[in-house]
Amino acid sequence: MPKKILVADDNAMIRKSLCRIFEIEENYDLCAEAVNGEEAIALAREHNPDLVILDFQMPVMNGLEAAYELKRIMPDVPIILFTLHADTMMYALGPSSPIDLVVAKSDAVHIVDHIRSLIPV
Repeated sequence: MPKKILVADDNAMIRKSLCRIFEIEENYDLCAEAVNGEEAIALAREHNPDLVILDFQMPVMNGLEAAYELKRIMPDVPIILFTLHADTMMYALGPSSPIDLVVAKSDAVHIVDHIRSLIPV
């Protein structure tokens, strides 16, 4: 059974590009798309994803704020912070961070490899 992925990014082009990857990849399915952190939380409650990909900079609620809430309600679900600011975020996040992995948007071609490292199929 394919693993369910929730993608949250306010940039429609980036979000749709990630979604296309999951249309092709047979071991992973897109379960929902969100445009901000608040919507990501609501959709996560509804769809129970196996992994969540969050952009850092989003309106209403950013990815880090959403990650704290998602870990509270789904502590075992891995969260990838997908950001233009990966280098800065890797150093800024402490040991109590809800983020399991920070991935640079410039490394999008390897996103499935990063997902596999967190939820193997």
